[in-house]
Amino acid sequence: MSFSVNGEVPRYHMKVMANESAETGEKNRHPVIRVRYAETDQMGVAYHANYFIWFEVGRTHYCRVRGFAYADMERKGGLYLPVIEAHCRYLAPIRYDERFFVETSLAELRSRRIVFDYRLTGWDRRAVLAEGRTIHAVTGGNGRVRKIPEEYCRILRQEPQVSECAV
Repeated sequence: MSFSVNGEVPRYHMKVMANESAETGEKNRHPVIRVRYAETDQMGVAYHANYFIWFEVGRTHYCRVRGFAYADMERKGGLYLPVIEAHCRYLAPIRYDERFFVETSLAELRSRRIVFDYRLTGWDRRAVLAEGRTIHAVTGGNGRVRKIPEEYCRILRQEPQVSECAV
């Protein structure tokens, strides 16, 4: 179910949408986020820590469009991916009520470590607003490092399967 006002998703509702580019007509597979007032500082600029939350939105979506939910990996597979390192390079401010895309890519996949790269791009796709990276250990429920099952390696490497899903 999608809520809209004049064809737009309200600020208080984040949804990953299959958007059509005005320039190319191509469907994209990246989450769209609109900065909410609570996510900004006194100057109306997105607070720096929120970028890491948006990276998580992108990472979760990355898994979902490949056919599995991160939550299922935890519940059914007993597999966890704690962040062991995170980095963000802020290139341009993102302001209250602006929309932007979260582009997520798999940078590295090893038996016990996964690295994701992120790009936050403006609504017009011309400006790169931020770039980031998170490094994750692969652990079991007991917190001990373990080898990621080949099934998940195969899924993480495959192309996206769907073009739309809710966050």
